[in-house]
Amino acid sequence: MAVSANRLELLQIADAVAREKSIDRMIVIEAMQDAIEKAAKARYGAETNIKVDINPRSGETRMWRLLEVVDHVEEYGRQISLKDAQARKPAAKIGDFITERLPDIEFGRIAAQSAKQVIVQKVRDAERDRMYEEYINRVGEIVNGTVKRVEYGNVIVDLGRGEAIIRRDELIPREMYRYGDRVRAYIYDVRREQRGPQIFLSRTHPQFMAALFRQEVPEIYDGIITIRSIARDPGSRAKIAVTSNDSSIDPVGACVGMRGSRVQAVVAELQGEKIDIIPWTEDVGSLVVSALQPADVAKVVLDEQAERIEVVVPDEQLSLAIGRRGQNVRLASQLIGWDIDILTEQEESERRQKEFAERSTLFMSALDVDEMVAQLLASEGFSSVEELAYIDVSEIASIQGFDEETAAEIQQRASDYLAAIEKANDDERIKLGVADELYEIPGLNAAMLVALGKDDIKTVEDFAGCAADDLVGWTERKDGETKRFDGTFKDFPVSREEAEEMILQARLKAGWITENDLLEGEQPLDEEGAPA
Repeated sequence: MAVSANRLELLQIADAVAREKSIDRMIVIEAMQDAIEKAAKARYGAETNIKVDINPRSGETRMWRLLEVVDHVEEYGRQISLKDAQARKPAAKIGDFITERLPDIEFGRIAAQSAKQVIVQKVRDAERDRMYEEYINRVGEIVNGTVKRVEYGNVIVDLGRGEAIIRRDELIPREMYRYGDRVRAYIYDVRREQRGPQIFLSRTHPQFMAALFRQEVPEIYDGIITIRSIARDPGSRAKIAVTSNDSSIDPVGACVGMRGSRVQAVVAELQGEKIDIIPWTEDVGSLVVSALQPADVAKVVLDEQAERIEVVVPDEQLSLAIGRRGQNVRLASQLIGWDIDILTEQEESERRQKEFAERSTLFMSALDVDEMVAQLLASEGFSSVEELAYIDVSEIASIQGFDEETAAEIQQRASDYLAAIEKANDDERIKLGVADELYEIPGLNAAMLVALGKDDIKTVEDFAGCAADDLVGWTERKDGETKRFDGTFKDFPVSREEAEEMILQARLKAGWITENDLLEGEQPLDEEGAPA
């Protein structure tokens, strides 16, 4: 059968649209079928069930009306009685569909316009789906594009087969783009939106720098060198920590390149952003010393539970360690993920003297001793009354000027002082309505029970429903900053492991778990604090 010109034209249009929009040819043909169906319904009635088929090889168009076989006809455009259906097709039964061939229709101006709208919409939807599927798998890549327009500081980038946006806050400060400028950026998000997929680009994202280094340093691309952490102050300064899987390759030297060629290529792309490359180490103390360069560090004190680092620097190095507007210490903190406190040697000395005075005063009031004895205890390293109460008496007696009798008296006074505090806390615990049975959980004392009561945790069941985070606190990293949230036991030296053990014992006592579960380790604490 010869193919008519209009049929060929139909296929040629489908092929041209498919090529232009980079979508499947069948999607265009299906869109044409939908358009013809819509035009046919406009002629035969909207309630009519019409099926259109376009042969993808010949371009032949066929059109049918479908009639459902029913007992009682309510919609004459969509239904046919069983009797009439059997007259046309003897084997017809209830629920079957009778097809009725319809003649080809001539498109009027309005019908043609309506059909065009249907095709355009279908093609546009298919193009959006294609674009989304293409770019959702490219998140984390660097793309090149041309500036199409600038709207309110946001840069619209033409990627060739789609558009992307660089929001104003994702541009490096003082960076200006005009129509037609070439731009490189990092794809950090792709979302489905009503008007099509939105591709979000960034030039300030830390991973943009990582991707640039991957392009410039073959060792990073090959996986020999790993980028462990990045902290950026876009357009100004950045710190990047790298480590090498091959002991023969210096990670810092490889990233810098011959005469700085590799790092300079990245710096040029980032508008002159200064980059400090430091070697990564698992030792947080050594890492913070490297991260605070060029400042010299005299001493580092770690608080692992609170994830805080106290850094002592010489007096003349303070401004260098902090950096302009706190930039150096802020970037070092982001790089490591810990909070960093900077002290000068003089400030540390003053603080030590203050702590010494506070401890001396505490011992004087708690133990009823004179200033000299209190200072002697403080100078020997005792920081609390608890230490004196529970330490071996020989440790106290070994202090110069003390004997066994004096040591025993000091320890007795310390124990009496703690007992008085325990009694006061127990009275407050009773007043708050905290159950006595909580004492049976190992590790809990009266002061802790008071703290629990103030947080409305008054029974074993209440305590069993807690998570470790509720007790010891937690940290969250948001917008490049680490925030610390305190728990109920913020004033007590309780580790996360100890808190988890207490909660498990409470659950055992409450009957939530059994001894077997505890022994087999089948009840790890989940994030919500419920049995897994």
